[in-house]
Amino acid sequence: MKLGKIRKIDLRNVWASESSDFTPWLAKEENIAMLGDAIGMDLEVESQEKSVGPFRADILAKDLATNHYVLIENQLELTNHNHLGQIMTYAAGLDAFSIVWIAKAFTEEHRAALDWLNRITDENINFFGIEVEVIQIGDSLPAPQFNVVAKPNDWTKSVKSSASSGELTETKVKQQEYWTEFRDYVLKIGSPFKVQKPAPQHWTIIAMGRSFFQLSLTVNSVNHTICINLEISGENAKANFDILKGQCEEESKSKVAEDLEWLRLDEKKVSMAKLTKEFDFMDKSSREEQFAWFVENVQKFIKYFKPKIKSI
Repeated sequence: MKLGKIRKIDLRNVWASESSDFTPWLAKEENIAMLGDAIGMDLEVESQEKSVGPFRADILAKDLATNHYVLIENQLELTNHNHLGQIMTYAAGLDAFSIVWIAKAFTEEHRAALDWLNRITDENINFFGIEVEVIQIGDSLPAPQFNVVAKPNDWTKSVKSSASSGELTETKVKQQEYWTEFRDYVLKIGSPFKVQKPAPQHWTIIAMGRSFFQLSLTVNSVNHTICINLEISGENAKANFDILKGQCEEESKSKVAEDLEWLRLDEKKVSMAKLTKEFDFMDKSSREEQFAWFVENVQKFIKYFKPKIKSI
């Protein structure tokens, strides 16, 4: 078998300008999704060249799993101190929870700076260093690639957060263990949806491709159930719930599940469509069965509801 040789293409031969070429390219849906895959987020671009006082941030995006803002700053050269200062200023001005610094290459000093920022901030603030490159094999089309060189240490952050708020209860420890094993299971089987970083809580979130719509997977140690909830929030939560229910309630019985519950919850800000299964999440002997149930039905929710949600 003949094998090709990988060669790197000069970034400036592909994108002559950061602002006029690279940023608009990255802001396209398929390309921001590629970046999201690299850092484990479902990203939606909010704006390009976002004003921050007299300055402009390259891209402001949203993490659809949390609805938190993500600042993306681009640099097609070696990292420098000016850009480090810029990302801190922009992040503060835009109230960003995650900061993604993309560059041709990172100096050891700037990589160490991001590692330090990840160590000293709480679990809600995340700094990513991404090196972008373009590669080509033989006469193939040039292909972009994002390489993560600095990222949060999820375990360290969760432990530090727990320590600051008191020792974790046994249930919280079990919850974090459960979601860690679930994420590992999803990665092992190659499931197409992303799972957020494990935390000591009774839920985890999966994005649905649009703000204010998300899946929450929950475990309940009191009534021994696990659930999938399609949650609808925001100012138009009740109106959107009514539209979705009117369009989907009958058809969803065959496409998703016969026993899907539609809960408007007028006394709350969120409405949801809910699927429940009896399982004790602390029972390790049935964990793989639980995970398989989650994966099978999450994929049904995504396949059926995602197009419906986009059309609202």
